[in-house]
Amino acid sequence: MLWKAKDIDVYLEEKEYIDTAVIPLIPISLGRNMKQTVEKGEFVQLLSLHLERQFKGRMLFLPAYTYLSDEDEFKKTSNLLEWEKTIKKSGFKYVFFLTSDPVWRNLEQFASESLLFIPSIPLHDMDEQYKQSIMEDQVKQLMKGIVNGWQASV
Repeated sequence: MLWKAKDIDVYLEEKEYIDTAVIPLIPISLGRNMKQTVEKGEFVQLLSLHLERQFKGRMLFLPAYTYLSDEDEFKKTSNLLEWEKTIKKSGFKYVFFLTSDPVWRNLEQFASESLLFIPSIPLHDMDEQYKQSIMEDQVKQLMKGIVNGWQASV
């Protein structure tokens, strides 16, 4: 389910069955790496949409957590950990962070099973059919990561 009024109506009715929240992590950079940063964000957002279709009714996809690429690591992580705490307090058993930014992989504050890292693939010049095929492959990888995350906390 997406962060849309129509989907939230369903979520509120079925809340007891929806135990997983997903937060896309989107970097922002206005410097010389701007295009690569935008590509990472586009990739993660597109991947989120494909993933949501696979898990409709089981997960709530929250709005993206955006952050400045060159922002202090402590500030980035403390804000996101606060989000995670709030989300879990509201009743979600599992929280996954979806990113293509490798900086998050090195942070020990997050359980490895809650961080879904997929390297970004520039999609803007690809044929639509090829792009769909790549997205399907990436979603399959993410599905394995999510199932592992669910099993790790059992």
